[in-house]
Amino acid sequence: MWRTSSHSADNGSCVAVRFPPAGPVAVRDSKHPAGPRLAFPEHAWASFLRHQRCPLR
Repeated sequence: MWRTSSHSADNGSCVAVRFPPAGPVAVRDSKHPAGPRLAFPEHAWASFLRHQRCPLR
């Protein structure tokens, strides 16, 4: 099941992420669901998220 980012822009610039029970985390452009996808090992995805957190304002 693909999930759209809760931080998606109003202009439709969105990413969708899929967390399969086994295998890499998949990322795609939600405007082009049949288009290319990126795949990340779980540890790489977790590292990416840790470095993308925005501080509270």
